[in-house]
Amino acid sequence: MKLALKVTPGAKKNEILGWEDDYPQVGRVLKVKIAAPPVEGKANKEIVLFLAKALGIPKADVEVVHGTSGRIKLVEIPDQTDLAPLGA
Repeated sequence: MKLALKVTPGAKKNEILGWEDDYPQVGRVLKVKIAAPPVEGKANKEIVLFLAKALGIPKADVEVVHGTSGRIKLVEIPDQTDLAPLGA
């Protein structure tokens, strides 16, 4: 399944802020703050680690498939993943 994220890199700590409906061009997005800086793919790597831990799935099951250089990212996770830990 694909999950749309609105990411703010360079935050004080990693945290999930909640869902935002009707975001232009993507619909519903999960707002996430990531402590890693947006350089050399560090924020994208941290997103993968943070989401995997939050969802209780292996990091190999999380992949940023679109938006690697922007704030809006599309992340692929297994179809049967329970999104309840994300506040869904």
